[in-house]
Amino acid sequence: MAAAVSLVPTPLGDARVHATAADDPVATLVLGHGAGGGVGTPDLAALASRLPPLGVSVLLVDQPWVVAGRKVAAPPPTLDRGWLGVLAALGVQGPLLVGGRSAGARVACRTAETVGAAGVLALAFPLHPPAGRPTRLPELDLPAAAGLPVLVLQGTRDSFGGPADIPAAPGRVVVPVAGADHSFRVLKGGDRAAVLTQLVDAAAAWARTVCAP
Repeated sequence: MAAAVSLVPTPLGDARVHATAADDPVATLVLGHGAGGGVGTPDLAALASRLPPLGVSVLLVDQPWVVAGRKVAAPPPTLDRGWLGVLAALGVQGPLLVGGRSAGARVACRTAETVGAAGVLALAFPLHPPAGRPTRLPELDLPAAAGLPVLVLQGTRDSFGGPADIPAAPGRVVVPVAGADHSFRVLKGGDRAAVLTQLVDAAAAWARTVCAP
């Protein structure tokens, strides 16, 4: 199933949206990328290719700084402005889920209530730099505090914080991804395909639960 690619204007320049539509979607999931740039990471690619046949349309968003060819991510307030511009331009109808990997998950958490999302999918949420401080848990708490369901998929070897570092919160489900690092890579001999399947299955089941009629 090929994605339809389009440029979407924002106040910060064009973003690029890769849209893969489900035939009879229960929800639309809009996902952002990390600070490394671009939506071509294996986790995002797996969700975009495998969720639409399961009833969830997926839109992957390249932020304006990536489209412009810059190598360094914009500061958080700028990322949020670009993301909000994309969501406003898309005008998604029906249940909207937002999320992303790493820095993209942070953006989604900070803006979920503003865009009227029904829930947030956080992939490899960067709780802290590898050195351990400062904590970004308050950002992850924002959608839960607003009453939104949150699914966190977190590798047990993530140097930015593992699943055990995320406390319980109303509506928040944390799924440990055994043996996976911040990029959901596994040690030599591990099964990367099984990790990606776990991500897709968990996201699909969560989306159906959150957006059930």
